[in-house]
Amino acid sequence: MTATQPRRAALALLAAALSFSLMAVCVKTVGRRIPVAEVVLARSLVSLVLCGAMVRAAGLSPWGRRRGLLILRGLIGSIALACVFGALTLLPLATATVLQYLYPSLSALAGWRWLGERIGRRLLLALPLGWLGVLLVCGPAGAATSPLGVLLALAGAALTALAYISVRQLGRTEPAAVIMLYFPLTSLPLCLPFVALDPVLPQGAEWLWLLGVGLFTQLGQMGLTWGLVRLPVAPATALGYSQVPFAALWGWLWFDEGLAPATALGAALILAATLFSLPARQTKRT
Repeated sequence: MTATQPRRAALALLAAALSFSLMAVCVKTVGRRIPVAEVVLARSLVSLVLCGAMVRAAGLSPWGRRRGLLILRGLIGSIALACVFGALTLLPLATATVLQYLYPSLSALAGWRWLGERIGRRLLLALPLGWLGVLLVCGPAGAATSPLGVLLALAGAALTALAYISVRQLGRTEPAAVIMLYFPLTSLPLCLPFVALDPVLPQGAEWLWLLGVGLFTQLGQMGLTWGLVRLPVAPATALGYSQVPFAALWGWLWFDEGLAPATALGAALILAATLFSLPARQTKRT
């Protein structure tokens, strides 16, 4: 790995966080009427087309080498996404996002336990800062109003941590495009029965919002997967904290959700955690 790759991976992960925050806006907007399974299905269809084109353009086999783990990653990711989408429809945008962001510490611990990745001193500072920011945003000023939404967000966080660990393992043998392709290959069969039981035909601008869900999620997934296979789990997932202030901003601008002082302070701490998680610049030896 060259000296510039860690920083490029960090920038890719920050771009992914921005894309995921815009995806959340689309989900919350269209989720007022369209069932969650249908939103996940639309996202999967867009992903299938784009990932299939990427795999074909690269001349790769779409099936990969470690098919069992690829399928498992797709299943975990699909259920995690459904939980996250459900939480977004039930909770304020910032609250749903920060609850999901309980996963970075879980991912860091899992990366240490199962992948043998070290947690350096910068991350020992970044992770507590991020946790403190999450607690502030979820405090009384931004308390969640839906117990089901909270449960869905927590389940999404736990499953996201597992999905990130599987991506890190798969990145050692599988191209990023193949890893991403397995998400729609597994989520489509999962979603179809639920959509068939409760079909709702999108109307007017809802088609564009559904397209936005697919496009922004795909862009986010591309940056996320590219970054995850080039950085250890702990710093990679700590960078994801930047999605929280993005979500607070969009919630305030688009959904008229208040931005309390505690939320603003929590967002500032989360941004500080993101900066501390960036790899230190390496100096050249002469």
